[in-house]
Amino acid sequence: MTTQCDDRAMMDAVEIAQWALRIALALAFVAMGVSHFVAAPARTMRAMIPPVLRQKWMPSPAVLVTITGLCEVAGGIGLLWEPVRFIAGIALIVFLIAVFPANAYAAEHPDRFGKAALPFWPRYFGQLVLIALIVLAAI
Repeated sequence: MTTQCDDRAMMDAVEIAQWALRIALALAFVAMGVSHFVAAPARTMRAMIPPVLRQKWMPSPAVLVTITGLCEVAGGIGLLWEPVRFIAGIALIVFLIAVFPANAYAAEHPDRFGKAALPFWPRYFGQLVLIALIVLAAI
């Protein structure tokens, strides 16, 4: 039989773990987002945009890299602000799904993208783990 004090201690531990996760994810997403505005990484990211997304009606690769960088920064910060935390989590999950084709394209061309070209299946499962962590952080 647990006491109310034990229940509160467990809740405190869960809350602390969630905050630590939120901070870690926020730092990671903000750092990744800022990298979109650094010349060399941004150049690589522009090149990673698959040919199928390089259509006249689509924003240019430079604009897409800028937008995705802003999304990562906003999503990371959003995980730390309670009023928008849940929506930020959903937005980050949608973001990860939306950018996955660029990661898959890079995985197909490791000779061209070097370190950015993580093999497909590890990247895929890594994305699923990241999505699960975002869900835990956003609730």
